[in-house]
Amino acid sequence: MIAAILVSGWLIFLAELGDKSQLIALAMATRYRPAIVLLGITIATGFNHFLSVLIGGAVSALIPLFYINFLAGAAFIIFAFWTIRGDKLDDTEDRKGYSHPLLTITLTFFLAELGDKTMLATITVSTTYQPFGVWVGSTFGMVLSDALALLVGTLLGRNLPERAVKFGAAAVFLVFGLIYIKQAVFPV
Repeated sequence: MIAAILVSGWLIFLAELGDKSQLIALAMATRYRPAIVLLGITIATGFNHFLSVLIGGAVSALIPLFYINFLAGAAFIIFAFWTIRGDKLDDTEDRKGYSHPLLTITLTFFLAELGDKTMLATITVSTTYQPFGVWVGSTFGMVLSDALALLVGTLLGRNLPERAVKFGAAAVFLVFGLIYIKQAVFPV
């Protein structure tokens, strides 16, 4: 279970670097207290990644390991390119109009993460590692990454080296993708 927590936590942390969720966290922090923003992120991420782990568990029960590893490797390579390409935050994703800040933040993050690369990465990792550990690790990794965005954004403003962050995260995804494909082609 420790491996599941560490692998999923690290991957999701990296996947979130430079992601639209960090931009949403920064935007929400300008309207709400950081503690409320982090609580909303945690609730939304917990639900989203629980759903992801359930999907990943179902997939692993139905598909042979060779295909899972190969598809996981391909997915992580796609995530590498997706990370470089980046996500865009548009006005339609900045959902407003709910009267309670925690509800607004939680719904915003939950909806923004549906189908996002972090959700897909969590599904992928949960096909190989222990589901509860993946859920704990991926939730923690995402919350930690968004907390870092709040902290850094507060301290440094908008002077983040976005290009370096994106390429570093993409390199990690590429390495994990190649590892999964190697495991598919040359099982231990």
